[in-house]
Amino acid sequence: MPPHRDAPGRTELTAAELARSLDEGTTTSEATTKALLDRIAAIDSVGSDVALRSVLAVAPDAMKAARSADVERAGGRTRSALHGVPIVIKDNIEALGLPGTAGATSLLGRPVRADAPLVRRLRDAGMVVLAATNLSQWANLRSPRSTSGWSAVGGLTVNPYRLDRSAGGSSSGSGAAVAARLAPLSVGTETDGSITCPASLNGLVGLKPAVGTIPADQVVPLSASQDSPGPLGRTVLDVALLYEVLAATPGVADRVREGANGLRVGAATTLLTSNPGTDAAFAAAIAALERAGATVTDVAYPPTPDDTDADELTVLLCEMADDLSAYLAARDGEGPRSLAEAIAHEDAHRDVELRYFGHEFFERALATGGRASADYAPARERNLVWATTQCLEPALATVDLVVAPSYGPAWKNDLTLGGHPAAYSGICSAPAIAGWPIATVPMGIVDDLPVGLSLVGHPGSEALLLAAAAGLERELELLHSGALTPSFLAPKRC
Repeated sequence: MPPHRDAPGRTELTAAELARSLDEGTTTSEATTKALLDRIAAIDSVGSDVALRSVLAVAPDAMKAARSADVERAGGRTRSALHGVPIVIKDNIEALGLPGTAGATSLLGRPVRADAPLVRRLRDAGMVVLAATNLSQWANLRSPRSTSGWSAVGGLTVNPYRLDRSAGGSSSGSGAAVAARLAPLSVGTETDGSITCPASLNGLVGLKPAVGTIPADQVVPLSASQDSPGPLGRTVLDVALLYEVLAATPGVADRVREGANGLRVGAATTLLTSNPGTDAAFAAAIAALERAGATVTDVAYPPTPDDTDADELTVLLCEMADDLSAYLAARDGEGPRSLAEAIAHEDAHRDVELRYFGHEFFERALATGGRASADYAPARERNLVWATTQCLEPALATVDLVVAPSYGPAWKNDLTLGGHPAAYSGICSAPAIAGWPIATVPMGIVDDLPVGLSLVGHPGSEALLLAAAAGLERELELLHSGALTPSFLAPKRC
């Protein structure tokens, strides 16, 4: 696959394929990790022929960890099904040896003293933490004019399918790195769409579990009620295996292998994207789910009202005012210890931090006074009533899960005017507000760019969502046909 094909194809293997090769002894974790690091150096960094900029920092102990995994395997010990498999993590997640900046210079040089619980789970499973990925700075709740994938620390991550297009956000680097075969797996975080979007735009499978399913401790926070870390990978099985590790929940991969047969699926045909190619791919995906054995019926799933969006923003700003300030106060090292000090830091370094857009949402968050604001509790209550009582519960009343298109094809990056979706169904809002799970799986290619299907269910239905996604994946065969191989197309004028 272009560019820079590696020797024995180690970087092209999915996580499950790599795990099998490690078990069979046809490759090693050390050789695979070295091949991935070489590929990162060749196509990701500034000055390379691609300059993807999905990786913000490489773990200094990655090769040591890979050798250790090989020694354990040679001694007859494997810690999990993903033992020895490399993984990248979003740089708002604390991990020893990685910066944990959330893309902001105010966190540069403030050392990480311990692994986040989710990172400990990765290491305890024998996985190799390879690198930290770039992201939309502060997970994209900074400015209404922000460009997804840009941070002051990492620059702009681009889409490996077409280099002038967005990699989505806020888990931009987590999505682009896996699509570009810089790692077989990644961990992102989602508050509202931040795993779903990069999964859809980069042709990946993504899962935002129900809030609280995977520990979010030592993750730079936005919203305690909506933040959720989750896995991204190239196949449903890969994501299921990683979810088992992150959520300490066995048996998910077994359910995935059963597929979609017998599932009742609700099609939210009210949530189309207005992009003709994407909506046609959704219709074809519905037919494919039926061939996979699911029963599909139309369900009512209301678009998100403007006042609900406004309430959600109020909630996020109030929670960020409290949660981010508390995080900054507790983080080791010198630097801002509150949201107010972070704003002052960015003002003082505006040539770097505010070069393309401001931090209006930070300023508005500070002005709210946090959860003590008289606006917070009523806004949160109205949000929950709409998301659960008026949207999700009625839509799921007679079906196991609801599906809708995710986003249209990746839009062009624009650091001057800001980058925003040209076509979006709105499927993320209700599960984001309610804290319910949402999964995404590729459903087609539109103008050389991937588009995804999203699946929503009750809390605890993560395995079921992935099983339905696996049924679709098998019917469409996009990965094995080569359709989901990025071509790194140069920018186009039209």
